[in-house]
Amino acid sequence: MSQRISRVNELLKRETSACIEKNFEFPGILVTVHEVKVAHDLRAAEIFIGVIGSDGRKQEVLDQLNKKHGFIQNVVMKRVVLRNTPRFSFVSDDSIERGVRVLNILEEIGEIELPEEPDDEKRKPRR
Repeated sequence: MSQRISRVNELLKRETSACIEKNFEFPGILVTVHEVKVAHDLRAAEIFIGVIGSDGRKQEVLDQLNKKHGFIQNVVMKRVVLRNTPRFSFVSDDSIERGVRVLNILEEIGEIELPEEPDDEKRKPRR
């Protein structure tokens, strides 16, 4: 991947995330932009979305974002000037959930030991 495409991906990720955070409300769940993959001709961009919270709402969030892709494109492209405006499509990214499952499996079989949460006693300053 070229350095220019990498920079465009990162810029679109940052601006899309800011747009979603500012203009959309998803009560009870956390919606994050994990990655953006723009085509080499800059005509299309896949935006990978992570949804933490209710599993049943993941598809609802993706449907809402895909339905409003034109609005999101418009807002983002006012801040990011490119020769071509890529068409946004939002897809699910469950990499965080997969990572948590892998860590839990490794902990179960004893391969790793996850750090414990600090007790209140341990957090108190010594005198």
